[in-house]
Amino acid sequence: MTEALQGKDGQGEGNRADHRSARKILFQGDSITDGNRGRDTDPNHILGHGYVFWIAAERGWALASRQPEFINRGISGNRVSDLEARWAEDAIDLQPDTISILAGVNDILMSIAEPGGFDPASYEAGCRRLLERTRRELPDALLVLCEPFILPGGHTDADWTAWRAAADACASVVRTLAGEFGAVFVPLQDAFDAACETAPASYWIWDGIHPTTAGHGLLARRWLEVVQGSAAALV
Repeated sequence: MTEALQGKDGQGEGNRADHRSARKILFQGDSITDGNRGRDTDPNHILGHGYVFWIAAERGWALASRQPEFINRGISGNRVSDLEARWAEDAIDLQPDTISILAGVNDILMSIAEPGGFDPASYEAGCRRLLERTRRELPDALLVLCEPFILPGGHTDADWTAWRAAADACASVVRTLAGEFGAVFVPLQDAFDAACETAPASYWIWDGIHPTTAGHGLLARRWLEVVQGSAAALV
């Protein structure tokens, strides 16, 4: 596999610098990506009210002459297995030029209280199958893999130590797979940790999992900082 595409955080270097024209950009994931998006064609709501809307607004304005298409297919509650089950319809069939994926927190949420807790190997296997299929069926698509993140509060207060260990394990998996599959890795946990020096965790993530408006702004800014500094830049 190719090495990870170069981002501002120095996550490797790729060989797809010639594929830079922004055309169709797909965002995939769970409720953080979903952002309560509309399920019809109303352009005011179809991208949701979170980081996807923020990114699409910024780059859509900047690239108006190219008229890029931004698509949100995040679904609240989804785990990686759910993404796998709908990947043909909600990814492959859409023929995107760039795919951004943020998934993992529900894998933790739905398993952490079970015997044995969160299983990083199962999470990695699911992510790997998803990426292998994408590389096989969309070999020219640029990939952006976002790091799952959490903060104290709400869901995570039940067992913060276990939650943080699971989130760190998710992050390690995503970083490793980004390197293997030539994807841009977008680190997010450090950005949220640092933000807590300015305002409390609840200002950025209201329940330990879901970002507030300010949290979505932070996520979007980090995504743009990393992706726009890589060979996957939307230009």
